Amino acid sequence: MSIVGRFHGRPIILVETLPLVGHIAFGIIDRGTNVLQVRPTTLCPLSCVFCSVDAGPRSRFRASEFVVERSHLVKWVKHVVRAKDGEVVEALIDGVGDPASYSDIVELVAELKRIVPRVAMETHGAPLSVELVKKLESAGLDRLNLSIDTLDPEKARYLQGAEWFDVTRVAKIAEYVARETSIDLHITPVWIPGVNDEDIERIIEWGLAIGAGKRFPPFGIQKYEVHRFGRKVPGVREPSWREFWRFIERLEARYGVVLDYRRMIDRFGFRRVRRYPRRFRAGDEVLVEVVCPGWLKNEVIAVDREWSCVVTVVGVRYEELRRRSVKVRIIRDKDCIYVAKPAR
Repeated sequence: MSIVGRFHGRPIILVETLPLVGHIAFGIIDRGTNVLQVRPTTLCPLSCVFCSVDAGPRSRFRASEFVVERSHLVKWVKHVVRAKDGEVVEALIDGVGDPASYSDIVELVAELKRIVPRVAMETHGAPLSVELVKKLESAGLDRLNLSIDTLDPEKARYLQGAEWFDVTRVAKIAEYVARETSIDLHITPVWIPGVNDEDIERIIEWGLAIGAGKRFPPFGIQKYEVHRFGRKVPGVREPSWREFWRFIERLEARYGVVLDYRRMIDRFGFRRVRRYPRRFRAGDEVLVEVVCPGWLKNEVIAVDREWSCVVTVVGVRYEELRRRSVKVRIIRDKDCIYVAKPAR
């Protein structure tokens, strides 16, 4: 690992040797389905006011940013696919940043297509260009999940937390994707009650008009959620799931299109399959080696003795544990994402 630059004062750490299972911000996440989440970068040019992972220049909680070396990431994808008996239908390139900002995104898509049948990518669209879209199509990208939350330029600059953001430009690129390429367009706005209710309706009308959803459902509306280390929209209360589903039902009735993602599973071909083997369970006490500062403040990143997975140790500073072996107690093990505290 090495520091290859800085992003608004935070070090950018290049991951070349670390295990790529165990962390939520980079590497690979297996949630027990035939889809793997592949996370090559934590970087994002936007500072969306509703961002659940506090991404972008205005981050308050992040201590470091991470970029994974492409060949290392591909090697670990192959490893995880083998461990799941090859039952993987899709690699979804997503993250706590914007994957389209990854410098090797085209090459990554091409290499993933040699491993799994389908590759999709999430983005807010800021790093996209027609030239990049053409390269992604040639590389074999199957679906673009575009998070566009309004078509109003002024409101988009507010929601995306960037005065330079041009949603009209992003919309034109999206139209090019839908009309001129083989890439499927799946539009995924976040509904923020009282802020973009009418905007969601405009997005649905626009998406239907441009031909989003050639093979997959055209829309995947997301619920605004408040997270401990995320951003909160001033004056907006997080809606309940009941409120969210009522909103979705009204839109479905009005536009005659399926928006309830629980009824989209079959169209995506998603199903439960064998999980990647769990290394630790909550309550286990293990010896780990601290290797670098954590993604968030007051965290460090460590590896187990076999270098089989990454463990995030919380409640500590890197300066206190730099390059030390320490015994920790696992407090989270869901989806092989390991979080621990120093053992007493």
